Amino acid sequence: MKQHTARLGLLSIALGLSACTTTFQETKIDYKSAGKSQTPSLEVPPDLTQLSQDSRYTVPGGVVSAAAMQANAQAAKPTSSNTATNAIGDVRIQRDGNQHWLVVSRPADKLWEPVRDFWLENGFIFVSEDRQLGILETDWAENRAKLPQDIIRKTLGKVFDSLYSTSERDKFRTRLERESDGTTHIYVTHRGMEEVYTSSQKDNTIWQPRARDPELETEFLRRMMVKLGVSEEQAAAVAKADRAAAVTAVNGGVRMDTVNGQPVLQIDEDFDRAWRRVGVALDRTGFTVEDRDRSRGIYFVRYVDPNAKVEAKGFFSKIFSRGAEAAAPVKYQVQVKGEGSKSSVTVLNTQGQPETSANAQRIIRVITDDLK
Repeated sequence: MKQHTARLGLLSIALGLSACTTTFQETKIDYKSAGKSQTPSLEVPPDLTQLSQDSRYTVPGGVVSAAAMQANAQAAKPTSSNTATNAIGDVRIQRDGNQHWLVVSRPADKLWEPVRDFWLENGFIFVSEDRQLGILETDWAENRAKLPQDIIRKTLGKVFDSLYSTSERDKFRTRLERESDGTTHIYVTHRGMEEVYTSSQKDNTIWQPRARDPELETEFLRRMMVKLGVSEEQAAAVAKADRAAAVTAVNGGVRMDTVNGQPVLQIDEDFDRAWRRVGVALDRTGFTVEDRDRSRGIYFVRYVDPNAKVEAKGFFSKIFSRGAEAAAPVKYQVQVKGEGSKSSVTVLNTQGQPETSANAQRIIRVITDDLK
């Protein structure tokens, strides 16, 4: 429930203290999970914990529209692949179409600890860490900066902090990808949930996916630049120029098709861009990527059929179930093949054979919807 009876009583008393207008600080970030420990947070609804370990996915909406610009506010010239690069020292923020990420001229092994510390310092704990694969996934956390900052909040909130909730939770996945030129690409993807009433009486609530926030992704990339050695002034200038640029990014078209009975995602882009976009889509939609082989264009993923029979009732119960009653994940290979300026994405089984099942159809559909 969003509010309990006892809480409402206390809030009723507090309302008499002030008639001040409530204001929100939506541009700030102040996440609260479980401090700096690795104990699952009691502030996070129980049915939101460990989502990634069950390999469930959701299909958040929204598109990335932010373009990162250089600190001196000079727009970088796009390359032949519409990629804009903005460097400060050995750290640069890069945009290609609707995607943005950091490129750091350091090996991933040297970046793991600073990036890991970055999330801990920002109030998160982790539910998944894989140093070899370069994956960090945070627990669900609440952005306390979105809480009302009126006199009631300032007085009672310090004592009864749990009285207040934004009814939103966020989690982030960070992927460090090693490149052949010795650099490391760092991707940050956001997933969000919100608590909504299920009836007009407002006597019950459920958690459901909400649109991802590309501005949050960009802001955390900017802050990560500071952690990696860029000054606050330079990082702030990047963000300011980014907002002023208002670049409309364009990605190549995507569409679903069927070839010899197998579902296929067709992308009007070369392999490099298609590989990058599919990887981000898998991160964003919650697939568990166990390994990847760029030379073969394969992501090794775990998938759970949302229609599989489990003891828990309801779609979201299946998504958030954590016990032995949950359906076992199935392993697949998501393969990206490039042919000149076009690429295709298919699903293979563990033996590397074409997969034509309903699960393959769903996987391709999820990736397609995210890339549109």
